[in-house]
Amino acid sequence: MQLDSDRLNRWLTLGANIGVLIGISLLLVELNQNPTLMRGQTRNDVSSELIGIMSQVANNPELADLMYRVENGEQVTPQEMIQYRARQITIIRYFENVFYQYRQGLYDESEYSAQREAWKDAWVQARHDFWCGYRATVSPDFRAEIDSLITEYTC
Repeated sequence: MQLDSDRLNRWLTLGANIGVLIGISLLLVELNQNPTLMRGQTRNDVSSELIGIMSQVANNPELADLMYRVENGEQVTPQEMIQYRARQITIIRYFENVFYQYRQGLYDESEYSAQREAWKDAWVQARHDFWCGYRATVSPDFRAEIDSLITEYTC
């Protein structure tokens, strides 16, 4: 009877060890897929955020007019300037998010390079004037990134 009990315990132990190995293998497969899922989710979130920012202007003629007037040096009210500044904070924080995601490895080099080029193209004197007063509120690495990109204006 003792012999059968020992044999049964060995078989149960072997089965349990095999189960643990299968569990570890499945965990490794899942962990291997996680970076791909994270990159996809990050890309989707960043795209959704950009679509939201662009839709604000596309769906709001008053905001489009305000941006045009500020960026062309025309007169605006103090309340309009508050609205413009809030928009600039939104855009800069979006840029900073892209920069952060890139540094975390969740945004690939080609996508990030395209973003950087878009940032340079979107930069105008009015935005730079705002940036000079706001830049101390962002991370030092992001501040250095923008400062290295935007060389035609100085603070």
